[in-house]
Amino acid sequence: MKIAVIGTGYVGLVTGTCFAETGNTVTCVDIDVQKVANLKKGILPIYERGLDDFFERNTKEGRLHFTTNLAEGIQGAKVIFLALPTPPGEDGSADLKYVLQVASDLGPLLKEYTIIVDKSTVPVGTCEKVHAKLKEGAQVEFDVVSNPEFLREGVAIEDFMKPERVVVGTQSPRARKLMENLYAPFVRQGNPVIFMDERSAELTKYAANSFLATKISFMNEVASLCERLGADIDAVRAGIGTDSRIGKRFLFAGIGYGGSCFPKDVQALEKSAREVDYDFKILKAVMDVNAAQKTTLIPRIQKHFQNNLKGKTIALWGLAFKPHTDDIREAPALYNIEALTQAGAVVHAHDPEAIENVKKMVGDRIRYFDSPYEAVKGADALFIATEWPEYRTPDFERLASALKSKTIFDGRNLYDLPQMKEQGFTYYSIGRETIYG
Repeated sequence: MKIAVIGTGYVGLVTGTCFAETGNTVTCVDIDVQKVANLKKGILPIYERGLDDFFERNTKEGRLHFTTNLAEGIQGAKVIFLALPTPPGEDGSADLKYVLQVASDLGPLLKEYTIIVDKSTVPVGTCEKVHAKLKEGAQVEFDVVSNPEFLREGVAIEDFMKPERVVVGTQSPRARKLMENLYAPFVRQGNPVIFMDERSAELTKYAANSFLATKISFMNEVASLCERLGADIDAVRAGIGTDSRIGKRFLFAGIGYGGSCFPKDVQALEKSAREVDYDFKILKAVMDVNAAQKTTLIPRIQKHFQNNLKGKTIALWGLAFKPHTDDIREAPALYNIEALTQAGAVVHAHDPEAIENVKKMVGDRIRYFDSPYEAVKGADALFIATEWPEYRTPDFERLASALKSKTIFDGRNLYDLPQMKEQGFTYYSIGRETIYG
């Protein structure tokens, strides 16, 4: 099948590459001339584990193409995916200007029946707005379908190729049949393609991310209670996670969630609720908890250093909002960098993938290191902000000798308390006993 994907951001690039992997001919369209030129040269704009292999294979075999020309990109396409940015506005609502502009441009270019698919995360009612924009210029039949993505950064290729479910919002039998055929290779193991109306599909995406964000914020609240009651959040997590009604995932306490999805999707759903005069109290609480959680270790750092961080060097392990990505959008590390530098601390940072992105935002306000051990050399303490695998089992003897004092502030609860006690570290974590070395 011939497919067009409009937008080569995170979702668009993964979507286009994975559809090409199953034999479709895919053309990705973007207005960014330099990005398209780089893609044609094989230079990817993002880091996503496994994407480079798929990308190289499908471009080499002629199934994956790139262009800045919209008319050229959609020529002959049976399905056109809109994978455009929907950034949050000042009021928390999703900005649809890119989606609606492309819909307006597409209408006159359609030559035969085509399915236009909203792949971007968009508010309820967007399919209807896209349909109206297309209808202004279209001279042929078309359908607008909602097909939200459920990709986890770091494992997006696996999520796309073997989805737990595919959600498709359409009331058109013609569109349903074509979308069913398109996704058939991805659900051969029996996972469902769930068909529903367009508005329910749009809401499903927001509801899923908001529920997961709620689990995270709930556990961070429980962790704060653990610290005051002398309980251990890891024990509580094990105790409730084995309940099949709750599940084990998204129960880890830490310094909050970030990234491109959870923060803006929770905001957008709460804004949608306000627009219909509904006070979504739980989502307000989720956002408030997460905002405070990102810098929850800062007061403990201040107290440890007698409220004087001037001239203190803090090594920071982890800049990306999660491991296996270079995405720093809403990353807790950025909030802690701001708080530490404002207090006069010197920050030495390491991250396997995200350094270049942070340099563009933070510049020379902090120092960057290629090795985690170089970052901690001579530092007064280590702060862990991202749970990269290489941070999980460090050489503790080397770490102890590199640090000026054996002090760790762990925002991701990577290490066991008995281990820290045995190693002689002063160890602060989330929702657990503090170990004093």
